[in-house]
Amino acid sequence: MKDKEVDVVVIGAGITGLVTAFLLIKKGKKVLLLEKNAKVGGQMETIREDGFVFESGPNTGVVSNADVVELFQMLQSRCSLEAARKEANIRLIWKNGTFHALPSGLLSAIKTPLFTWNDKIRILFEPLRKKGDDPFESVGSLTRRRLGKSFLDYAVDPFISGIYAGDPNKLVTRFALPKLYNLEQNYGSFIRGAIKKASEPKTDRDRMATKEVFSVSGGFENLAQALSDEIKSENIRLSVSQIDIHPADNGWETILPDSEESIHSRYVVSTAAAYALPSLFPFIAKEEMESISNLHYAPVIQIGVGIKESNGHVPNAFGGLIPSCEKQKMLGILFPSSCFSHRCPEGGGTLSFFIGGSKHPEYLSYTDEVLKQLVKEELHNMLNFPVDYSPEKIKIFRHTQAIPQYEADSEQRLASLENIQRQYQGLILAGGIRDGIGMADRIKQATKIAEEIENLI
Repeated sequence: MKDKEVDVVVIGAGITGLVTAFLLIKKGKKVLLLEKNAKVGGQMETIREDGFVFESGPNTGVVSNADVVELFQMLQSRCSLEAARKEANIRLIWKNGTFHALPSGLLSAIKTPLFTWNDKIRILFEPLRKKGDDPFESVGSLTRRRLGKSFLDYAVDPFISGIYAGDPNKLVTRFALPKLYNLEQNYGSFIRGAIKKASEPKTDRDRMATKEVFSVSGGFENLAQALSDEIKSENIRLSVSQIDIHPADNGWETILPDSEESIHSRYVVSTAAAYALPSLFPFIAKEEMESISNLHYAPVIQIGVGIKESNGHVPNAFGGLIPSCEKQKMLGILFPSSCFSHRCPEGGGTLSFFIGGSKHPEYLSYTDEVLKQLVKEELHNMLNFPVDYSPEKIKIFRHTQAIPQYEADSEQRLASLENIQRQYQGLILAGGIRDGIGMADRIKQATKIAEEIENLI
């Protein structure tokens, strides 16, 4: 058995694990990054064929905090953040057989057919409504109470489908959309809170959070590769099929039977999914672990479509979302080639269709042929392609456990996480099991973990 001494063992080479390892190494710490797959990146995988660029995992992020900008500044010699074109500000919502732009101003809000006149008038009185007192109120309940049912049906429901592939009546606002929850709790109103927050003084670092939609030039896989290159191959172990972790004197011992390595570290940072934790940490009490490992993940199929000649059929917009009440099989369609450069041959287009989610896990049983036929039908029905049109490329990516759902059991899960970390000093349980699911959330969490460890070692 070969012995190795490091400061930190990081488990999982998705975005959280990669950024954590990268930042710790930049801070002068010795790190070993362990990954069960044969490549780094987790769900960040980019497929390039005949001039088309498809993402099998995340397509975009939002620059919602300064940590995102600072990460790309550190990686600027290896990869670059690509801000979306202004078209990314246009969101389309499907209603009654056609797409409508989500309102972006007062006039469009008045004219839009998406919301009822009753709710358009009702929203004027939102600042006067009583603040909610249920810490477990769902996103759906909160929206109906403060804005009205049509805003839930044609704004919030499709938004939740686009972000979580989830059910707004099951997701708890305090955990799934904490900023929205805090607007009401801290200011008594969404509108009043948004106005007051906009007028609050901001530091130069605060201003770095532009809220722009972003990708990575050439695809998110380039971000994973850049981080991997900086971490260096000698600090990464891939295809790790078995890990034996247990507390040891002054830290942790991690044994890798495949490579016959025994690693001693002060810290172990796990970014593994909730369902993988019981086998990783069998020494943790079953009742504590069950409240974490039972986290529900929404299944999603993403279908990348490549079109050589779009002939104006691919909208100049971020994407189109389909509300649940419209009873369509698609959750939504993104238009990456409308937002980012070099995603398709000149005059063509790339699209990403999404199907499944929490409400329809049964769609994952659809065969590839059924999915391809469904895409062809929706190209005609939703984007007005000729009825017999067949796209040049169709790439199907199945994710049976794609997006964690922050539902009513989240408080117990977070309490168990805190209890475990107090009981086992030096063990940090991170990743999508807490702190948000977006790219910016993952980068922010990794940055915070690296800073905390730096201050303790």
